[in-house]
Amino acid sequence: MTAYILAIDQGTTSSRAIVFDRDHRPVAIAQREFPQHFPASGWVEHDPEDIWRSVLDSAREAIAKVETKTGAADIQAIGITNQRETTVIWDRETGAAIHPAIVWQDRRTADLCDTLKDAGHEAVVRHKTGLLLDPYFSATKIAWILDAVPGARARAQKGELAFGTIDSFVLWRLTGGAVHATDETNAARTLLYHIHDHCWDDDLLDLFNVPRAILPEVRDSDDDFGVTAAALFGRAIAIRGIAGDQHAASIGQACFQPGMMKSTYGTGCFALLNTGAEAVLSQNRLLTTVAYRIGGRTTYALEGSIFIAGAAVQWLRDGLGIIENAADTDRMARDGDPLQDVYLVPAFTGLGAPYWDAHARGAMFGLTRATGPKEFARAALEAVCYQTRDLLEAMRRDWPRSEGAATALRVDGGMVANDWTMQCLADILNATVDRPHTLETTALGAAYLAGKAIGLYPDMESFAASMRFEKRFTPEMDAAVRERKYQGWRRAVARTLSGGRDTPPTPQAG
Repeated sequence: MTAYILAIDQGTTSSRAIVFDRDHRPVAIAQREFPQHFPASGWVEHDPEDIWRSVLDSAREAIAKVETKTGAADIQAIGITNQRETTVIWDRETGAAIHPAIVWQDRRTADLCDTLKDAGHEAVVRHKTGLLLDPYFSATKIAWILDAVPGARARAQKGELAFGTIDSFVLWRLTGGAVHATDETNAARTLLYHIHDHCWDDDLLDLFNVPRAILPEVRDSDDDFGVTAAALFGRAIAIRGIAGDQHAASIGQACFQPGMMKSTYGTGCFALLNTGAEAVLSQNRLLTTVAYRIGGRTTYALEGSIFIAGAAVQWLRDGLGIIENAADTDRMARDGDPLQDVYLVPAFTGLGAPYWDAHARGAMFGLTRATGPKEFARAALEAVCYQTRDLLEAMRRDWPRSEGAATALRVDGGMVANDWTMQCLADILNATVDRPHTLETTALGAAYLAGKAIGLYPDMESFAASMRFEKRFTPEMDAAVRERKYQGWRRAVARTLSGGRDTPPTPQAG
């Protein structure tokens, strides 16, 4: 019987399950979308039950597809990857969430973050966690739920409730409540975890008023996370890998050496630059984060987080109704008027790195009577490329060794299938963009962790040597045009920032 690995990829708008064979090739894929909820301006929520059903249904369907092809599916292990920072608190007795999940995009705790900044806490938080005081991360979301739900804080202090990012919640459900754990990549995104001492930090717990009793155990990314309840898939299956989605993508892209960089284009855009054993403290408001912890050894990364990438394309479809599906944007962008300098700053839920303005909101600039749907589509795709350059410029300033990485970028995620966008990205960055044969690199990273843990997949060096790229995009844009367009973007961002400026700042620490 052929051995397989099941990867569960729980994302912001859908859950996918992908079965990989022993040569780490995808052989079956299933996907379930689930609703997004926006109860107030800047608020984004998910129903945890929708998430769980989408995970279970997609996993069962993917396994069934393999069984249909082969007659049997020997799933030897499961790897989990997940949308990060999204916060769930549930009842340990019933497993039911006490409040909708607060999604990473949510801005409801912006004022609390501002208060903590004004009180001078950000420097200590940055030193311990590598993160900034922003509502993006989990800690203020936890505090908000505990204060908003009657009796929740008292129950949390008595140990009756459990907190988890989505990986922990899915793991709890998969194991029938037997395992409450997470991995270091997810713990490092909560504002509660000391990334240098590798532990939950008491001072941070006190600062954010989060009881230690609700926290999961932190394990390696390739650790033993228990087994599934037998009733879910007909037998118990070992769960042997967990990593946050961006970290899993970095693993799936085999970015194992310092200086290697990947950028994932999904709902948001997230670029990770491997800095090895060195945790580089950013001076340009990037994040210092855990890339992965494998075999007890932690590798660090610099990360730039962009909140809106593919979500801007969803806005064109669902908000404006000017496209029927995401693939339409490739043709529309090609047909759009290249002489119109139309800029979309997609700050629908604030701006992420390197600006970190939770109060900014989206805007468009350069509209004329000739501007139409094609130019809107072009502007939405170009915005992704401009934002990526913002991140690269900040990484160059933070870590001079990243200069080499800035000449080649490995990409993945749903948006990278769009050739026009990838060529635009190479042009704006003045860098080579490599698109892999397997676009499902996030799921592949989770599968690799699980497969390596059980000995089905090779060591990291051999896995890296097996990487193949489907297409390479090289810069074609004239240098003067590139700089004119990018400076126009910077002016548009400056006018979108909540403080109001004529020119965008060069982001600095603090």
